[in-house]
Amino acid sequence: MSDHLYDVLIIGSGAAGLTLALRLDPSLRIAVLSKAELTDASTYWAQGGVAAVLDETDSTDSHVADTLVAGAGLCHEDAVKFTVENGPDAIRWLIDQGVSFTLDADAQPHLTREGGHSHRRIIHAADATGRAISTTLVSRVRECPNVDLLENQVAVDLITSQKNGLPGPNRVLGAYVLNTETGKVDVFRAKFVALATGGASKAYLYTSNPDIATGDGIAMAWRAGCRVANLEFNQFHPTCLYHPQAKSFLITEAMRGEGAYLRLPNGERFMPDFDERAELAPRDIVARAIDYEMKRLGIRCVYLDITHKPAEFITSHFPNIYQKCLEFGLDITKEQIPVVPAAHFTCGGVMVDLASHTDVDNLYAIGETSFTGLHGANRMASNSLLECFVFAMAAARDIQEKVARTESPPPCRDWDESQVRNPDEDVVILHNWEELRRFMWDYVGIVRTDKRLARALHRVELLQSEIHEYYSNYRISTNLIELRNLVMVAELIIRSALARKESRGLHYTLDYPELSAEIHDTVLAPAPASSAH
Repeated sequence: MSDHLYDVLIIGSGAAGLTLALRLDPSLRIAVLSKAELTDASTYWAQGGVAAVLDETDSTDSHVADTLVAGAGLCHEDAVKFTVENGPDAIRWLIDQGVSFTLDADAQPHLTREGGHSHRRIIHAADATGRAISTTLVSRVRECPNVDLLENQVAVDLITSQKNGLPGPNRVLGAYVLNTETGKVDVFRAKFVALATGGASKAYLYTSNPDIATGDGIAMAWRAGCRVANLEFNQFHPTCLYHPQAKSFLITEAMRGEGAYLRLPNGERFMPDFDERAELAPRDIVARAIDYEMKRLGIRCVYLDITHKPAEFITSHFPNIYQKCLEFGLDITKEQIPVVPAAHFTCGGVMVDLASHTDVDNLYAIGETSFTGLHGANRMASNSLLECFVFAMAAARDIQEKVARTESPPPCRDWDESQVRNPDEDVVILHNWEELRRFMWDYVGIVRTDKRLARALHRVELLQSEIHEYYSNYRISTNLIELRNLVMVAELIIRSALARKESRGLHYTLDYPELSAEIHDTVLAPAPASSAH
């Protein structure tokens, strides 16, 4: 077993993790762990862009107000103001790093508009903003001699002082990490650990997320003793490409921002019947409308139509979507795009303050893993990437301020696999994975009831016991680690949903269709962490 020692350990290589690495002092020794390749993160697949106040006709107050409206009364106003006010600086920093955003005819950043926004404030790189940001930041981090970029490293669990029987407040000491190339579990010790592992949308059968979105950071933080909040608010992106060969391909909201219509199979528009903003209503309203029409008519999808725009406009604004659809035999300049809602974003997460600090000393959570209070009951389009940059920068400032007076962690217990054996039936993991994603989609999806949630909770508890037995007795693998984490987060999602006796934002239940007069977050607190790993 290898024992690695760093100043800062960053688990995750998306926008949040890479930004944190680049914003820390070059004198610090930093490790960035990626489960697969460095660009295999949700950031890479983000199409729309980053929301920020960049135009003189726009204002901070307007961006704040739009976010508060979309969040359906649950946004933390201090977090919203903090994020929006720091937005322009974050964009300037990205430009300084070399991100090539799309420019208009005057060589100024081209701004588009998306659902919930009252102004054009989405800066983007055509329809592949995430790819531009991810590849640029990876390139910049590769130039940093103080940063070790380590691929194919799967974090198993956090190492804490409490788990190691040390006195004093519970603090993070590092993490156990599975090297998938060697099959060995190594110890990574660090003064500070940042969880930047993304969300948990792979808990659902249909998702726009890459395979890595298995809630690892949320589950590890929970087991370490951190509270989580508002996990019942799972955002379903209204428009994922519906095609048997198209896995998780998103059709950006910017297409509706540029005038695309949603239509039924008979060609009829339906969004004006649900909301006066029609196709530009917030995502929860659009996703619920599509779900309603699909169930009402018994259809497998609806259609997104931008054929009324000039072909040159479509191919220049949405080149990647045009090309991808063409690969499936679909010319979007002439044909409507079949779309369905898909799990897209985890609005809740590990509770943090405005410095991204969690309940465990020296442990941070940034990006989709965290709950900052920005999104409330419904994330507004393109605020998530902004949150990654602003809160990663805040974490960097906080770590920098503390690092000189923080001691290196002591030696930790080795990973003990002396009592385990090689698994004999991995088909059990595959079956459990498929069962989880199916019942989460059926019972904990866009429209919920207490009866459906109770069914889901019963099933997830059965899975928990099976997985615990498997985890305790067999040598671990990536699939087992991810399934263990995903089932844990699924249980937290279900318990959060059962606790909310109202319909608000992304949480819609037929048993409580109205808003409650009482506005509150759903906060879950774990039992004290055990000493076992």
